[in-house]
Amino acid sequence: MNQDELKKAAARAALAELAALPPHSLIGIGTGSTVDHFIDALAGSGTRIRGAVSSSEASSERLAAHGIPLVRLDDAETLPLYIDGADEIDHGFNMIKGGGGALTREKIIAAAAQRFICICDASKRVATLGRFPLPVEVIPMARVQVAREIVRLTGGEARWREGFITDNGNCILDIHGLAIADPRALESDLNQIAGVVSNGLFARRGADVLLLAAAERVWRGERQSSAASSR
Repeated sequence: MNQDELKKAAARAALAELAALPPHSLIGIGTGSTVDHFIDALAGSGTRIRGAVSSSEASSERLAAHGIPLVRLDDAETLPLYIDGADEIDHGFNMIKGGGGALTREKIIAAAAQRFICICDASKRVATLGRFPLPVEVIPMARVQVAREIVRLTGGEARWREGFITDNGNCILDIHGLAIADPRALESDLNQIAGVVSNGLFARRGADVLLLAAAERVWRGERQSSAASSR
């Protein structure tokens, strides 16, 4: 299977995670190509949900095109499940996210959800995070100052994602050249820089379940290694 077919396989496997939910539940929906496949699969599955809390304008448009109701996070009393992809994920289920620029809204919805299901292909699994440039969402007036602070803190190279504006009206700095030994600590340290809105490390709230598509199967693992399983 090629990479797109693996993404579709991971997306289809996520439908099984909805089976345990009460009928007409709300779910959170992330952003990206694998999530696009999940939205398409959800629309064609006949699975009954009350609606979705979306992390981006792009996902909202795709959900609406399929007739899946959109619900604001403020109006969601409970959010039992959040489904999203990752740009990188390590063996502790810490992630780098934000290649599509939706990291802040993704992080908000992930924090509100009871369970976070990560869907991705096997190329996203890494031993150490940082090969994929780490996105940081920044208030535009602080871009240059934040870039200097990031370089000082990390030793990496902070590149402006020129011409890109987030759904929140901010800019993105992508940090290249990292090998992240302590994702939780770096996530916290980056958040302390004045002008940073959020960063793409999902370590303090990592995934609870990983659906990882490889050529031979979709592997299912839970954050606690004793509960890991496969199918």
